[in-house]
Amino acid sequence: MAFLRTHYVEELRGMNGKEVTLAGWAHEVRDVGKLRFVLLRDRTGIVQITAKRGEAPDAVFELMSFPKETVIRVRGIVKEGGASKAGLEIMPSEAEILNPITTKIPFELTGKVPADIDVRLDNRYVDLRRLETQAIFRIRSELAAAFREKLTELKFQEVSTPCIVAAATEGGTDLFPVQYFEKQAFLAQSPQLYKQLAVIGGMDRVFMTMPVFRAEKHNTVTHLNEITQMDAEMGFCDHEGAMDVLEAVFLHMLERTKYKCKAQLETVKSDILVPDKIVRHTYSSLVELLNKNGVDMKIGDDFTKENERKMGELLGEEAFFITEWPTKIKAFYAMPVKEKPELCNAFDLMYRGLEICSGTQRNHLPYLLVKQIIFHGINPANFEFYVNAFRMGAPPHAGWSIGLERMAMQVCRAANIRECALFPRDRHRLTP
Repeated sequence: MAFLRTHYVEELRGMNGKEVTLAGWAHEVRDVGKLRFVLLRDRTGIVQITAKRGEAPDAVFELMSFPKETVIRVRGIVKEGGASKAGLEIMPSEAEILNPITTKIPFELTGKVPADIDVRLDNRYVDLRRLETQAIFRIRSELAAAFREKLTELKFQEVSTPCIVAAATEGGTDLFPVQYFEKQAFLAQSPQLYKQLAVIGGMDRVFMTMPVFRAEKHNTVTHLNEITQMDAEMGFCDHEGAMDVLEAVFLHMLERTKYKCKAQLETVKSDILVPDKIVRHTYSSLVELLNKNGVDMKIGDDFTKENERKMGELLGEEAFFITEWPTKIKAFYAMPVKEKPELCNAFDLMYRGLEICSGTQRNHLPYLLVKQIIFHGINPANFEFYVNAFRMGAPPHAGWSIGLERMAMQVCRAANIRECALFPRDRHRLTP
């Protein structure tokens, strides 16, 4: 069978008079007597196939009345100009049904009749054919590729860490248990401890893209229970250096996606503004800003989603850092500020009113690490393997993690994070 097409739709521009073979789905079908029109859709776009009685072979003309979403292959000549919206069409010489429709399509893919998100997710394999859904995942793919590209350029090494762990990596209790032979194990909520061990092991600069699992009973448009994290960890570095790297990576992700995904951004009715720099604001200054603008918040409270949006509106910045967090509301591995141990060298990256990344300088001093583990109400015995590594010569180091679905959501201006996960897993959804 080999390849059933010679070109994708996006490659047809400038090919006037050339013969091509296309394959995809029948997006729309119209019969107006002596003319039959089929809009053929592939992952790159839509093109009109125009069959005229007497010009197209009789077998082709008769065939071109198949139901929408039929899988088809068409060979024909590219004709530029004409009345089609795209400014080109295909005059067919051959047409073939590769797989007929044998059941009802659950919703209208053209968007003329809106479909509820749960109906679409229940039939995700069909929903993925929508141009808007295709655009979201093309954008998401470019974001992930740009992440890898920039960190590789900065001499980071890609690694993989376990998804099955013996204890909580962030001290939380919201874990999915796994029966691991005769032992109790958990799905990893973060690669945190293991990427640190890689740095302590001398790899110095590492990154990874991996699924993580959070057994939190959320019912919000910004949370999932299985998410994709894009992590980086670097040795001989503090939080300021980690933010410098994060800023470079984040801006590169925006720049590459803006350049590579112009059509997709237009499809989802979004745009990308690439800041010249990302301003760093302290936690306390933002609490003060909120209080001055009618939002009651105390030092030591975490920001709510509403507060995050409000900060973005008040600052008027697409993206900004929040630094100098209270130690008690960050993870046990965050390094306290030497002169002010009630604060720690932690930071969050906010984008379009939503936290998409968090990071810290890590606590690399074993005696202080044990102290912080106890301070956060965790049993040090569960982390003996981790703390012991710091007793064998751990350099100062720092790192961060971007949530890929959240970043894609904000870039695409999607209303629900589930739009940005291929087959999302939330509190209620386990299939498809």
